[in-house]
Amino acid sequence: MSRYDELGRRDIYSWPVFQNSKQLEVAAEAAETKRSIREAKAMYSISKKALFVAALAALALPAFGQSTIQQRKENQQDRIANGVQSGELTAGEAGNLEGKEAALNQEERDMKKMDNGKLTSADRATLNQQQNQLSRQIYRDKHNAAVQNTNPKSEVGKRQENQQDRIAQGIKSGQLTAGEAANLEHRQAAVNQEIRADRAANGGTLTAQEKAQINRQQNQNSRAIYRKKHNGRVQ
Repeated sequence: MSRYDELGRRDIYSWPVFQNSKQLEVAAEAAETKRSIREAKAMYSISKKALFVAALAALALPAFGQSTIQQRKENQQDRIANGVQSGELTAGEAGNLEGKEAALNQEERDMKKMDNGKLTSADRATLNQQQNQLSRQIYRDKHNAAVQNTNPKSEVGKRQENQQDRIAQGIKSGQLTAGEAANLEHRQAAVNQEIRADRAANGGTLTAQEKAQINRQQNQNSRAIYRKKHNGRVQ
């Protein structure tokens, strides 16, 4: 049996760095010389990393940067959606965060218009710094004392929770843009404030007339959620 066979043909063929038989021969020779298949793998792992770095250098860096910015936006949206769904973010907090995200998106579009659809290194640095600030705000809002009730007992409370779940799903799926989500959450926050004011004026309860009024407003919000999630605009 040859030394090559002792090293294990199947094992060598499993190495993802090899592209042809010549590379296989080089691997066998390296292992023969060093008498260690582990050392041969280490050598090719290093070469693979070097090739990866070289490939990155050859790529258009602006495109890579834009991809990273897009991933960052998606991550922020997922964090906001999770906060809405878990109740860690109130409708008011979520509306504020989404408003800031929408402003960043607009700023990015304006930057691209000025540079033939691309972002300069300075643009990317600016956007990344602003996303860092927004990231810290998301964390603070999700860990403060303000929460949205996720286990309501009243019919009004359950309607509120259902609307929040629908908005959260739309944010996470991309059906709602940051601007659309901000608009919807501000509307929900207004209804929540009205409910608090009505209860405060009536010893913690809502009259039948107040419940009917709130239900009409929630019907309007429900239709708005549906329209915005199905209008073809996506994040």
